[in-house]
Amino acid sequence: MTAHRTGTREEWLEARVKLLEAEKELTRRGDELARWRQELPWVRVDKEYDFETDEGRASLADLFRGRSQLLVYHFMFGPDYQAGCPSCSAIADGFDGFAVHLANHDVTLCAVSRAPLAKLREYKQRMGWSFPWASSFGGDFNHDFGVAHTEEEWRSGHTTYNYRDQDFRPQNPWPSELSPVGTDWPTYTRESPGMSAFAIEDGVVYHTYSAYARGLDGLWGMYQWLDRAPLGRNEGEGTFWFRRHDEYDNR
Repeated sequence: MTAHRTGTREEWLEARVKLLEAEKELTRRGDELARWRQELPWVRVDKEYDFETDEGRASLADLFRGRSQLLVYHFMFGPDYQAGCPSCSAIADGFDGFAVHLANHDVTLCAVSRAPLAKLREYKQRMGWSFPWASSFGGDFNHDFGVAHTEEEWRSGHTTYNYRDQDFRPQNPWPSELSPVGTDWPTYTRESPGMSAFAIEDGVVYHTYSAYARGLDGLWGMYQWLDRAPLGRNEGEGTFWFRRHDEYDNR
């Protein structure tokens, strides 16, 4: 017998209708937050950034690919990584499929990482992805937008991430000395996940929005499904149950 509370169909329907009202309120609040994001002031980006892409060297403006809006996923793949972050990989599994829909709605979705382009290409082929992926290797882009941290910042215990001071030095939670990306813990955590949005008007690029940490939850497709499953996310604090999609046992 299940340990969960059970009931009749009538009791379930009564409880479900009450939940529906709360869900509708959350939807309305989500609409308000979306409008709030769009009302943030745009910040002109005057600094020149240089990227390497499959099409060659590119500026930030070039990443728009002729569209007026650019969404950048800050993918955790540092220069010393041997593979992309599993969490970022799970998120990318989701947006790889709908990037084409955004592209046909005047929005380019592009991942950016600090690893050299050759590493990104190899991993992209392994994962079977098709979205644009640019390398910012040797540049300041990731640091300037809050997702890469210097060794000195890491050692000081005062790293700015998600708009506040954070210390990433606590003991490695992974079960071995190497993280799942083939580096030590300090090297792994000098990269962080995030997303940033940009607009371009008359050749001028503007930064419009960025989100980090759990601000990315809504972009993580599998969590939206798990939140509707009977046991929810079913994970403990610090649990890393997911793997890259080619690392699961065949089922």
